[in-house]
Amino acid sequence: MYKLMRPLLFRLDPETAHRLTLYALRFAGNFAPTRLLLHLLYYAPAKPIHAFGLTFQNPIGLAAGYDKDGIAIRGLSALGFGHLEIGTVTPLPQAGAPRPRLFRLTEDEAVINRMGFPSRGAEIVSKQLVVISHPSRTVLGINLGKNKDTPNEQAVFDYLSLLQTFAPHADYLTINVSSPNTAGLRDLQARAALEALLSQLHAQRKLEEKRLEKHLPLLVKLSPDLSDAELDDALDVILRTGMDGVIATNTTLSREGLRSDRQLESGGLSGGPLGARSEALLGRVIKRVEGRVPIVSVGGIMNPEDARRRLDMGATLLQVYSGLVFHGPSLVRKGALKVC
Repeated sequence: MYKLMRPLLFRLDPETAHRLTLYALRFAGNFAPTRLLLHLLYYAPAKPIHAFGLTFQNPIGLAAGYDKDGIAIRGLSALGFGHLEIGTVTPLPQAGAPRPRLFRLTEDEAVINRMGFPSRGAEIVSKQLVVISHPSRTVLGINLGKNKDTPNEQAVFDYLSLLQTFAPHADYLTINVSSPNTAGLRDLQARAALEALLSQLHAQRKLEEKRLEKHLPLLVKLSPDLSDAELDDALDVILRTGMDGVIATNTTLSREGLRSDRQLESGGLSGGPLGARSEALLGRVIKRVEGRVPIVSVGGIMNPEDARRRLDMGATLLQVYSGLVFHGPSLVRKGALKVC
């Protein structure tokens, strides 16, 4: 089905095509017959994975960025994902960068985005999550980011506010300090800044767990562009501050090996060309953490063989996004079949 639709979608600008598919999934997810149809078309086999104190029906998840405001959770759940990560959500609504801000590099099976955290804001997203309950079989994560106008010195207040808002709704929360599209955000990965941030979030998480009587894992998403020393610092802080896992990786600023004329667009690169860089960082993270926390691998997973290789390397879970753009939702089922 996607092979028939893709040429039509690729005639549209990438952001319009994305919104069209997202709202189609929202519509399909709102009605039992269409949800069932999606489930039958894209059923993925179960291979329960236990990580962060949670049970995932299979290791294939949806990366943050696809459904920023959580509007299509039920439709996306029907596609067979073991988990969904919505967001990035910011405390206050913000429009993000001006359009055009999303670019499809067809020759490279890649995407460049400089979206800049467009978000309806925590209040609207949290209210929506109350109304749209997600299927219990699909783990729900929420990716958290600071507003662009919040200086790094005050970023902790944004993240603390988001943690308190979404603790009742999420199965886990991801601290996003690695997007290249919010000025200065990646500076929060530095040792001192990251330790100040994560130590306070860990303390607040403990209070929320006691208040809600639930387990609330915190994960940290890292950049693929970190040097060895920067990565060692970040991982040391993540382990010492009691974080539950690492997501490796976010998008890259590298343009190595690209053929498309769009390669000079600013923003973060995802898709096939990110694969080698993401795998290299995954290997470094696995070696450094020595099994102390699970690792979620994301970036350049474009086919079932990529998925199998990441798990064989030592990743516990996987996330996809750009692979869906180029190969459609059957990637989830095919990936699950390969790894289950």
